[in-house]
Amino acid sequence: MKIRSIKEQYEIKDICLQERLDDIVPKVLMNSTADAWLVASKEYHEDLVFDILTPGSYLTARRITMLIFVKDEKEVKRFSLSLPDEDLNRFYPQYWRFGQEEQMEALNRFLTEYKPRKIAINISENDTYADGLSYGLYQTLKKGLNQEFVERLTVDEMIPVKIMEIRTKTELSLYPELMEIAFSVIEEAFSLKQIVPGKTTTFDLEYFMMDKVTQMGLEYWFSPTVDKWKEGSSIERDTGVIEKGDLLHCDFGIKYLNLCSDTQRLAYVAKDEDTDVPQWMKDGFKVNDRFQDIVCHCMAEGKSGNDVLMDSLKQAANEGIQACLYSHPCNIYGHGPGPTIGLWNNQNSIPYKGDICMSLDTVYALELNTKYEYQGITYTFYSEETVSFTDQGVTFLYPGRSEIYFIK
Repeated sequence: MKIRSIKEQYEIKDICLQERLDDIVPKVLMNSTADAWLVASKEYHEDLVFDILTPGSYLTARRITMLIFVKDEKEVKRFSLSLPDEDLNRFYPQYWRFGQEEQMEALNRFLTEYKPRKIAINISENDTYADGLSYGLYQTLKKGLNQEFVERLTVDEMIPVKIMEIRTKTELSLYPELMEIAFSVIEEAFSLKQIVPGKTTTFDLEYFMMDKVTQMGLEYWFSPTVDKWKEGSSIERDTGVIEKGDLLHCDFGIKYLNLCSDTQRLAYVAKDEDTDVPQWMKDGFKVNDRFQDIVCHCMAEGKSGNDVLMDSLKQAANEGIQACLYSHPCNIYGHGPGPTIGLWNNQNSIPYKGDICMSLDTVYALELNTKYEYQGITYTFYSEETVSFTDQGVTFLYPGRSEIYFIK
């Protein structure tokens, strides 16, 4: 699988940055009551929104990197109050007169010129992604700003959340490439190239997946997991030596081009006499497939994660499906900013994060499980698909969601 060169990756990141600055940032800020948004980061202690607001070659903050966005009549202007940098200044006009004034003097001068009444900063007790301003920098702002500006500091968690959550047109177009890479690893792991029944362990496959991603020059954003269960056994998600007749399950996600994938798939290791996946497994997985459809139908722009959760569970119960739903945004971060749709250990409404409403042009890990009874034993079928949510509805970003791989 061909991985783009670093030069190409930086170029793509810069295209996405330009789209985000031109389209997404103004839209989000115009929907906010704040008049300005200040993003400040220390070197090696960057705000979580830093990577999506800076060009490809700008890997870390420089001393203190300070970016500011301000409403000016019907447009949003942006500036850098950071050390001059050729790449950064292609996207942010330089406002700080470096060498002629101190950084905080430049910020005070800016706020005096543009007169924002409310200045949003990234602090939050509720949301990790809106809490990127370090305590030390917060104290620096309070000490360095004129008192009138300190009193105008405010919080709007949805500014950083939505700016990270919403995908640009180019980012959406790149997901199939990301998914093809991710599935090339899954499909090789779930094959006789890597599995010798009676010898290979679930741990061997996990290390294979990690090695493969690393050798590609990419990163897995969580350690992949592989587990198994066997017909007639009540032990779920077992580990150890893989035998014929095992149903394997993996959970795997990578990061590439500032995009994350998160996918689970099943694979059946055939017995000598098998010519296909056992029919009862297919039937059990069809129930899971149906619940995925229910959740997709319940998703809608402006609808909260909690409402999607409760509506989905209600419809599943009406159809006699025992279901558990725990889907999440999947964007620049795997467990990304945006509405939470249930937790695996809590199928009730989730305070704050579950109240966030769905936006178009977003991506989710559609993660859930369903129960299926066969010959007196209840089995759990786990699934997770990376999907996009646009004005065209929900799109599965890789084919084969209804398939259980057949390994023989």
